[in-house]
Amino acid sequence: MGTIRKQSAYSSVFIFIGFAIGALNILVLFPKLLVHNEFAITRGMVEISLTLATFCTLGSLNVIYKFYPFYHSYLKQKDNDLPFVTGLICLIGYLFVVIAGIVFRDFIVRKLGKSPEFAPYFYTVYPFTFFLLLFTWLEAFGWSVRKTILTNFLRETAVRLLTTGLILLCAFQLISSREFINLYSLSYLPSALILYLVLVKSGRWKFSFVRLSAVTRRLKKRMISFGLFVFGAQFLNILVKTNDTILILGLQGLGDLPVFVIANYLVTVMELPQRSLHAISVPVLAEAWKNNDRVRIDSVYRKSVSTLLVIALGMFGLIFLNSYSLVEFLGKQYAMVPLLVFIMGIAKVIDLGTGVNTLVIGTSNYWKFDFYTNVIYTLLSIPLNVVLIKWLQLAGLAYSMLISLTIYNTVRHVFIYRTFGFQPYTVTCLLAVIISGIIYLIVYLVPHHSNIFIDVPLRSLLFSGLFLPSMYFLKIVPDINELVHTRVSRVIRLVRK
Repeated sequence: MGTIRKQSAYSSVFIFIGFAIGALNILVLFPKLLVHNEFAITRGMVEISLTLATFCTLGSLNVIYKFYPFYHSYLKQKDNDLPFVTGLICLIGYLFVVIAGIVFRDFIVRKLGKSPEFAPYFYTVYPFTFFLLLFTWLEAFGWSVRKTILTNFLRETAVRLLTTGLILLCAFQLISSREFINLYSLSYLPSALILYLVLVKSGRWKFSFVRLSAVTRRLKKRMISFGLFVFGAQFLNILVKTNDTILILGLQGLGDLPVFVIANYLVTVMELPQRSLHAISVPVLAEAWKNNDRVRIDSVYRKSVSTLLVIALGMFGLIFLNSYSLVEFLGKQYAMVPLLVFIMGIAKVIDLGTGVNTLVIGTSNYWKFDFYTNVIYTLLSIPLNVVLIKWLQLAGLAYSMLISLTIYNTVRHVFIYRTFGFQPYTVTCLLAVIISGIIYLIVYLVPHHSNIFIDVPLRSLLFSGLFLPSMYFLKIVPDINELVHTRVSRVIRLVRK
């Protein structure tokens, strides 16, 4: 796992820089400098566009992940038609979305219900969707040719830096609110252009109009079957993640959306290490399944579980324990944030604690199961969202996430164990959860200081001082312990010199 660990470390630097910038945007600049509706409108744009962009791929991105090794091994670059074929599929999907949006515009506006302020800006969904789709398509090839560090920088850091600039321009009245929203809809354009130029310059990727290759003709049936099934799973998975925002727009109104967005963002931050690990693990697992190297797959799976579990437990503690100070900073209208963070944070710990189970299934010959479980997840989650948001309002969405993710990941874990015999959990994992819970309680009971700029650092230091040594001595993540030993040894050598 040396290659994965090395690239993951570099990628994580950019991802966490992006997190810091995103936190500044979502937690400070948006709620403090912009009008409430501007914040809500842009978030609605993002969630709707993410859903539509995923639909537009029509499964082509999963085909890239799964079959790129075959194209790379058996074709010269000039004969590789995978970029052309998948790009054409994405374009067809986008045109379908645009036509459907025009035809059903009145119906869509009516369904927005309690958010009439969003209707005049619905058109911004189309450019945002297009450039997000373009970047995501290029990103798939970036992952396949091991450009994961660059793709993570462009997605996680560059886009957020651009957002910061737009917020400041609007806050200082250098651009109007409408101009801000219009420019925001182009957020992914610069990143897409940069990634395109880098891929072309690398010499390992080229988009050209070529005849269907022998590889495409031989594998087309498998590719279509695989793409459609995994696309169904992926689209349903995205729909589950974004339907809560859409439901808030339709049933609660723009006023409640920023509260949920902030809580959801804090919890989503926990996914950042997972994104980095997923980007790097995709080609490794695809190649391992191609060579039927189950020892390699089991190793990647085990280490991903232990690594992500520890990271999730640590991040959840820091986020939840400081969420009350965030409310003090933002104001009483965000009083629901800690409760939402607590419930959704537990759900996210459960989700991250299953490692790269999605990739283990999705890159194997049992990839259809990924579709089936996502159907179950969707059929469970969306009705729960609808019922619980009407009953418990925003808290209902949090409970729905907890229930759905628990059932979803339990089913997938049992399937992997029974089908492949992979069992990544140990007694040490259970001890890590129990010890973390005790540490949460200790730090939570410490009285809050009235000054948040004192309370947050002190509470974070106390938690870290208890959590990090505990995880180190448990030795739950050998790679992290090895990394610590390496860094400490270097420091000692430098001091001796």
